[in-house]
Amino acid sequence: MSDRASKTDPQGVRLQKVLAQAGIASRRAAEDLIAQGRVSVDGKVVGEMGRRVDPDSAVIHVDGVRVVVREDLSYLAFHKPIGVHTTMHDDQGRPCVGDYVRNKTDTGGPRLFHVGRLDVETEGLLLLTNDGELAHRLTHPSYEVAKTYLADVPGTIPKDLGKRLRAGVELEDGLAKVDSFKLVDALPGQSLIELVLHEGRNHVVRRLLDAVGFPVFRLVRTAVGEVRLGNQRPGTLRPLNRPEVGSLFSAVGL
Repeated sequence: MSDRASKTDPQGVRLQKVLAQAGIASRRAAEDLIAQGRVSVDGKVVGEMGRRVDPDSAVIHVDGVRVVVREDLSYLAFHKPIGVHTTMHDDQGRPCVGDYVRNKTDTGGPRLFHVGRLDVETEGLLLLTNDGELAHRLTHPSYEVAKTYLADVPGTIPKDLGKRLRAGVELEDGLAKVDSFKLVDALPGQSLIELVLHEGRNHVVRRLLDAVGFPVFRLVRTAVGEVRLGNQRPGTLRPLNRPEVGSLFSAVGL
């Protein structure tokens, strides 16, 4: 929809109403945001109160953070348990992600798909959505969205391991390295470490740690970008809140 059409088309919705329905602020407070020049539509700051927009096509930002206004789009965080395959349907009848969301789709909810993958023995945060554009960018290596993992490994961590992993380790399919590394806890015979990396090659965390002599016996993905697993229980779903969705859009330039 063009700027002219959005202002005059009686089918358009007033911008302050759209912001209120999206949970940004009351209509009155939304008018204040517009008056302060903090709202943009399709890349241009809005300066007039009478602006009407099409919620299905307008790209709206408040303070530089994109606002989701389409009611047909869903964004969920799923804590994938160990032993669950990252597919929406498994022909062999094995436990899969689709088992946990099927009741939502069967009752008229949106058809969801997973963003990226976690191997069957890895648990943790998996994003689910029906927003194809966001999902594509989150999984595309050029956007370099960081992912955080906690790994239980055997033995005592040497002081130079973090430096080696940040410098990079040569794997069979090329160099792999972490953005950051931290020793979280050390117990007799085992250590808990945190790694942040932005690539998504298959089993890359396990292969990377195995290559430096610390094979993983438990791996949990705790964050994708700024979206964190927190204390969410395995097997549960929760909708992402507005700041979380906004952070994902920002991370991939939407």
